[in-house]
Amino acid sequence: MTPLETPSLILRPLTAEDFEDYAAMLGDPEVARFLSVEGSISREDAWRNLALMIGHREIRGYTHWALVEKSSGRFVGRAGPWRPFGWPGLEIGWCLAREHWGKGYATEAARAALAYCFDELGADEVLSLIAMDNERSARVAERIGHRHLRDMELRGLRCRVYGQSRPEKA
Repeated sequence: MTPLETPSLILRPLTAEDFEDYAAMLGDPEVARFLSVEGSISREDAWRNLALMIGHREIRGYTHWALVEKSSGRFVGRAGPWRPFGWPGLEIGWCLAREHWGKGYATEAARAALAYCFDELGADEVLSLIAMDNERSARVAERIGHRHLRDMELRGLRCRVYGQSRPEKA
């Protein structure tokens, strides 16, 4: 996967060296409550999740990038395209460490990921699956042009499906 840059972020491939920051992010109960039916993610499960993301890149050729703040070089979170077996479509997702919420980074990364899906992956439609009570992520989805399509349950988690089709060329 090609690294990308936005005004504030570097989007680069996730690596094993990201584990400590990744585990700290997923270990935060406020972050995990939107990602896990259990509402928490252990270090062991964070390791498996990181390995899953890296493995997805090996199988599909794409996955979430590590988000790195340009100004500090700090790990901010992850975002990018995702379509594991059994998923309802190509999804872009985002997950940020809580100390980076409210800075616009999720929207910035999601816009870059959406453009990547349309321009590089040739997607006709891109989805985002968002936990029912995750209003912050729902607002990010709307800011990037997604609209609410339907509700569904996926792997025991009730979610809202947002999405959009490839823009028409003028």
